[in-house]
Amino acid sequence: MCTDQQAARSAKRMRRPSAALAVTIAAIACLAASAVRAQQTLEDFFVFVANDRVADVKALLARGVDPDSVDKNGDPAIVVAAREKSAATLDVLLATKVNVNARNRYGDTALMVAALAGRLDFVKKLRARGAEVNQKGWTALIYAATGGHDAIVTYLLAEGADINAVSPNLTTALMMAAREGRLSTLDLLIARGADVGHRNDAGASALDWAKRGNEPRLAEHLRKAGARD
Repeated sequence: MCTDQQAARSAKRMRRPSAALAVTIAAIACLAASAVRAQQTLEDFFVFVANDRVADVKALLARGVDPDSVDKNGDPAIVVAAREKSAATLDVLLATKVNVNARNRYGDTALMVAALAGRLDFVKKLRARGAEVNQKGWTALIYAATGGHDAIVTYLLAEGADINAVSPNLTTALMMAAREGRLSTLDLLIARGADVGHRNDAGASALDWAKRGNEPRLAEHLRKAGARD
């Protein structure tokens, strides 16, 4: 931040007809330089978060960097930490007043990203800090089923996740398990009461997706559970 004295000294070096104008111009220049430094600091912060350079992350937080800062791609720091599997940095961020339910431009939260990545340890830590399980839109359960992460599916269901929650296009966790060929996940969801007859906004069911993916075993399991062609 520029002081009045710094601006005045800068003004003396400038050949202007008005001293007041010179001071104003110098102050603007100092503010611009400060803005550039702040932007560089923020860029450094996200590099440190992504690479789990926890000491550097702590140092910048201590200097006043907002833990809820968003990078140039629209990703909150906590989402970046979850995506890049920066375990130590995630712990540091969770120890602050960070918004654990912050979303990126796609609507993903740190919990959703951790669920897709198969990080049960992250999921539990985020949940302990209040991460929402049943947020509107795509959910952590749908993401966990997409990745075939049965332990996370089981945990989220125990935490109250809606097994039949739908995405904006009415896709469910069961449908994603079918689409991705996740047989054990599909069986787990069926056993827990997933709706095998649900259809998305295009009229497709989990059975349709299993057939399209040439997954006869999944199709057979769905039919046994009551799905109809």
